[in-house]
Amino acid sequence: MQFVKKRQKNQKNFVKRGLYKKMKILIVDDESMIRNVLREYVEFEGNEAFEAEDGMQAVKMCRDNDYDLILMDVMMPHLDGYSAVKEIKKIKDVPVIMLSARGEEYDKLFAFEIGVDDYVTKPFSPKEVMARINAVTKRHAIREQKNEILKFEGLEIDMAGRNVYVDGVKAELTPKEYELLFYLVRNKGIALTREKLLYDVWGFDFYGDDRT
Repeated sequence: MQFVKKRQKNQKNFVKRGLYKKMKILIVDDESMIRNVLREYVEFEGNEAFEAEDGMQAVKMCRDNDYDLILMDVMMPHLDGYSAVKEIKKIKDVPVIMLSARGEEYDKLFAFEIGVDDYVTKPFSPKEVMARINAVTKRHAIREQKNEILKFEGLEIDMAGRNVYVDGVKAELTPKEYELLFYLVRNKGIALTREKLLYDVWGFDFYGDDRT
């Protein structure tokens, strides 16, 4: 319980101090109760939530705005979720998580064929949806990275392959050492505070001494 309280306190502090990059998440569902529950969890994580009642409204909103992720229902009036995703993918490269009561295999396969990144069947756990949001956005960010190989004096960093070479010899680093090195490289020339490093690399679940 103490860990949960500390996590919530750290989260509020990071959002307040501007150390957390808010995501803009569009929630598309014709059931207001589901939209309200998802909005509550999305905003609790420090993100911005936007709502659409059907696929037609979602497509229009995506034409006029940019979102970091879309939570899309399937069965909706005016325009179903599948058709909405097809239209949105024509104009925006945005990750989509489908939320649907239809859990048949062919429904999921069709969703993946049209570009959906993940598929969650109803009824669902909001906590699971948030975990899937984090996983999908991380994968999307990795895909967007250019296949860069950065070279310094005696140091070579393969950003996409997550490999580091020193004088031609591959360096064996821990996963956290990789994350820290790549984070510093991506933020080259930017003054980074200890707090920001702890938040962005270690995340909310860091409970150690921030002066270690």
